[in-house]
Amino acid sequence: MSLLFVAIALAVVATVVWLIASRRQSLPCPVWLRWCVELDNPFAKNNRAAVILDHLELQPGMTVLDFDCGPGRLTVPAAQRVGPAGRVVSVDLQAGMLARAKEKAQAANLSNIEFVQAGAGEGKLGRGRFDRALLVTVLGEIPDRAGALKEIFDALKPGGVLSVTETLFDPHYQSRQTVSRLAGEVRFRERGYFGNRLAYTVHLEKPTNG
Repeated sequence: MSLLFVAIALAVVATVVWLIASRRQSLPCPVWLRWCVELDNPFAKNNRAAVILDHLELQPGMTVLDFDCGPGRLTVPAAQRVGPAGRVVSVDLQAGMLARAKEKAQAANLSNIEFVQAGAGEGKLGRGRFDRALLVTVLGEIPDRAGALKEIFDALKPGGVLSVTETLFDPHYQSRQTVSRLAGEVRFRERGYFGNRLAYTVHLEKPTNG
């Protein structure tokens, strides 16, 4: 029992250290802390996977980008909603996160997900491919935020929508004002806003003439 207590205490201390360090610089959530982002936050219902996807109104046959997907909290339910005729492309820099997302996809018997190990700015998203894109509590982890948004803008089809979710519990929290400013710089236009300062989602649309 004492060894278990020590292990739990060390895990808690390590988590706190990462949270503090993450507020000082852009550090992605380490793979061993993936449990922090696998579960829906009980205190911020607007950050729950089902709520985010409900707002995005995914339809069968759509192609969706889950950028910096982590352990696949949104990947699997998004793939289920777009169905066999649709596709989800899940991108993450960390192989360990993708491995966990793949495990979930296999457990759900899903074959409409493509996993790509890449970071922002590597040019692996293509152009005009996606109907929808997800960026959930990760924008602040990206060193070149404007560059990442521009890359996603180019990867969306005209009229495509990027869903950006932020929660105050995240050490890399980005305010609505910051997101709006960065999005405007790459010609996104705001299409919808849901939630509050504690946890919100903003929809950014690529103009049809974009």
